[in-house]
Amino acid sequence: MALIKNCTPRVAAILAAVAALAAAGPAEAVRPTIDRQIAVLQGLDKVTAQTSRMQVEVGQASSFGTLDFVVRACRSTRPDETPENAVFLEISDTPPGQPRHSVFSGWMFSSSPAVSALDHPVFDIWVLRCVDQIIADPEDFGETPRYRLPNDPPVPERPPAARRR
Repeated sequence: MALIKNCTPRVAAILAAVAALAAAGPAEAVRPTIDRQIAVLQGLDKVTAQTSRMQVEVGQASSFGTLDFVVRACRSTRPDETPENAVFLEISDTPPGQPRHSVFSGWMFSSSPAVSALDHPVFDIWVLRCVDQIIADPEDFGETPRYRLPNDPPVPERPPAARRR
């Protein structure tokens, strides 16, 4: 404040405007979002290496393995913004013979799954996207094509042995 008092009125006004803008934070901090109705999630069973895609409506409960979860909110950015999907999940685990306990409660992000991830020894769940309608065709999920090995792969040739002198 002492700096502003010792300046000309014009410089003081400029410094006050700059301070107000700095206090507002970066423009990306206030990104407009669109509430969606359905969260598209993917689960991984680390033991069997099987993945499952799930579509869960906001407010509905679902399960994957020993995990039970509820989607509380699903939001995505506007089409003119950098793509981002955020889902608020509450996840609990009920291992066989043990009581249910909470393992995750918070936001998960599609572009940065490691920022806020489920820490579970057997299962992983992450966000793919938020949509307004159930996706009937699995191809619409944008699955990665699977490559198959040929029935009889060629045997690599052995390099010639190095000659001894």
